[in-house]
Amino acid sequence: MGYRVAVVGATGNVGREMMNIIEELNFPVEKMHAIASRKSKGVEVAFGDKTLKCEDLEQFDFSTVDVVLMSAGGSVSKAWSEKIGKAGPIVIDNSSAFRMDPEVPLIVPEVNPDAVKLARKKNIVANPNCSTAQLVVALKPLHDAAKAKRVVVSTYQSVSGAGKEGMDELWNQTKAIYGLGDATPKKFPKQIAFNVIPYIGSFRDDGYTDEEAKMWDETHKMIDPSIKLTVTCVRVPVFVGHSEAVTVEFDRPIEPDEAREILREAPGVLVIDKLEHDGYITPVDAAGEHAVYVSRIRKDPTVENGLSFWVVSDNLRKGAALNAVQIAQLLDETGVITPSSGYRSLSV
Repeated sequence: MGYRVAVVGATGNVGREMMNIIEELNFPVEKMHAIASRKSKGVEVAFGDKTLKCEDLEQFDFSTVDVVLMSAGGSVSKAWSEKIGKAGPIVIDNSSAFRMDPEVPLIVPEVNPDAVKLARKKNIVANPNCSTAQLVVALKPLHDAAKAKRVVVSTYQSVSGAGKEGMDELWNQTKAIYGLGDATPKKFPKQIAFNVIPYIGSFRDDGYTDEEAKMWDETHKMIDPSIKLTVTCVRVPVFVGHSEAVTVEFDRPIEPDEAREILREAPGVLVIDKLEHDGYITPVDAAGEHAVYVSRIRKDPTVENGLSFWVVSDNLRKGAALNAVQIAQLLDETGVITPSSGYRSLSV
């Protein structure tokens, strides 16, 4: 017996990846529905060895399913997630719409699984920002061992974080530059091929972007609001895989070897860290993988109790689709949902 599942945004990069990962992880599915906007009704998408035709979001009866994986953007989530939750199923929302709602748990299962107890509040669980997800998987076990006081992060975010249009723009600009064609930016504010752009999202009055603010707000909600965090988010000409250079100041000394041992035991983390020319992980290495990889672990001698390291993960997987499916597994394992009856409430 399995769950009745709907994926909203089934024609997008993350929606397709969600269905792939549901199949890979053998999440028990009795019936899968691919949901999209009216203009995509009838478009075919793959689920395992089956081909599904997309159903219209506005016409679909969500009371007939147990779990909804939502990956259609913030405006769609704001318009639909609460309505869907009131119809009965649990909504796992990949947008930023409900991440900071105090009645909606924001969950990375390796980091704060106990927050699943709040899932009944609105029948919505929020999936974090892609860059936050991999950061907290690496940071939480270290924070548990030696409290993190201050964290400095520089991200190197792939174009797939901006969707198919971002991937197409990198591809088309690269071809255009080699062929002396038109490389005029359309999706990004500046040329992305053979370039980096220190701007993702939109600027706030304090000079940071909302993408950068998401990382500290979400880290505070999931780990510890007392951590001081400063972030610079950069778009780089990589198709899939986000990287992060992280420096942490702890409240006690922590040696690189101790950090390696802690991280080797941490769920969801793989440490690849050798002093060799290929003893680290790059986005190409991480593409298609589930793990959060940590490399280049070393002391930061410029601050007391400082440690620096390099974090890489597939942003379409752990940063989005994989984490959403792992949340569904957590809901199943903790009994928030059951295959026989769908949603049921938990006592807090």
